[in-house]
Amino acid sequence: MLLTERRAKRCSWQLLVEPSGGSGAENMAIDLELLERADATGDAFLRLYRFDPPCLSFGRNEVTTGYDRAAIERLGLDVIRRPTGGGSVWHEHELTYAVAAPITTFGGLRAAYRTIHERLAAALRSLGIGAALAPSLHGPPPPSTALHPPSPCFATPVGGEVLVAGRKLVGSAQARRGRAFLQHGSMLLDGSQEIVSVVSRQSSVIRGETTLSRERGRRVSFGEVADAIVATWDSAVTSTPLHRPPPPSSARFSDPAWTWRR
Repeated sequence: MLLTERRAKRCSWQLLVEPSGGSGAENMAIDLELLERADATGDAFLRLYRFDPPCLSFGRNEVTTGYDRAAIERLGLDVIRRPTGGGSVWHEHELTYAVAAPITTFGGLRAAYRTIHERLAAALRSLGIGAALAPSLHGPPPPSTALHPPSPCFATPVGGEVLVAGRKLVGSAQARRGRAFLQHGSMLLDGSQEIVSVVSRQSSVIRGETTLSRERGRRVSFGEVADAIVATWDSAVTSTPLHRPPPPSSARFSDPAWTWRR
């Protein structure tokens, strides 16, 4: 057992698995609601879901002037700004995970970042994927309010992220609310992040990602990966099925003033 796992607090996880998908605005609103519930009640949540229709998301503090808004609108892309940091992500052929829990669950934000990725990597290894974590003495810094220029999430890995053969497979970001945190991220099943390059004003965008289907040489399904994550999440905790919360107001994440505010 790894050091970060030994520091993890034992708790009961409330589980949501949603293979049918939802809009970007709805998904972000639900993740934010789970963060608020974790802060208010001390409960811990694991949510596995997807986007329908496919969606382009920006990080909370990402400057969007580097993206061609007219091109995005011309292509009819659903676009949102996440409540977490990080760079832009194209959500299509993927499984998205969200963890909302008290910060003490993993002993801090840095420890949570790495421990969650260790658990995801273990699930991938159970499927025959040679997943490993990017080397680093520490995880990324806690969530920041600092603005940063356009930066595709899958362009380059940072310490503690999940890699396969040196290429990034999972992109994650965090947010904090009171005594709780939200960490969610995209695990690429298939396809590519090419659309990020198409709508970027940058002369070139580095693409450093890989997908599960590419690594396995066959189609890897949402259900297959979701089952592996649930099965390997933590043998010391009890997963309690949780009925999906009532559809929250997604007005904030549907508002162009929020999406394009930076």
